[in-house]
Amino acid sequence: MAVNRTNENEGFLTSRVDALFNWSLKNSLWPMPLGISCCAIEMMAFAGPRYDVSRFGAEVFRFSPRQSDLLIVAGTVTYKMARVVRKIYDQMPDPKWVISMGVCASSGGMYRSYSVVQGIDQFVPVDVYVGGCPPRPDSLLKALMEIQKRIQAGETLTQQRRPEKVLVD
Repeated sequence: MAVNRTNENEGFLTSRVDALFNWSLKNSLWPMPLGISCCAIEMMAFAGPRYDVSRFGAEVFRFSPRQSDLLIVAGTVTYKMARVVRKIYDQMPDPKWVISMGVCASSGGMYRSYSVVQGIDQFVPVDVYVGGCPPRPDSLLKALMEIQKRIQAGETLTQQRRPEKVLVD
């Protein structure tokens, strides 16, 4: 934003509409928590008063994908559950973002078996990866700030180009 002054008593504010849209989107993310396994406990702590996610505008967890724009997948995803995760992702309106929380969601973790998906990026595009087993709530806050930084920059406004993979630990 720029302030243009014609004289000392008068002034007007100019900005682009997409910058205003990105600013409002950045400060009003509505997460869809998808706590499949043990990482969900840390995600609940992230939403609690100690970490105060409300200062980032993401305090309202929506349990309906049609009202959410940020999907947080926390825990081990099996092939049977992968269809459900993809269906929830498809029901979310654009623009939408995905955080993969924990090593189990990001890479299958220690579960190298036939029933566990070795990373949710095989069926859902992921914007930010949060490492850890389980990751601390402050790591999830850092991932949220990374998403907000990308929204403010306008990188993920159109979902035609997915951003490069970012690992937050």
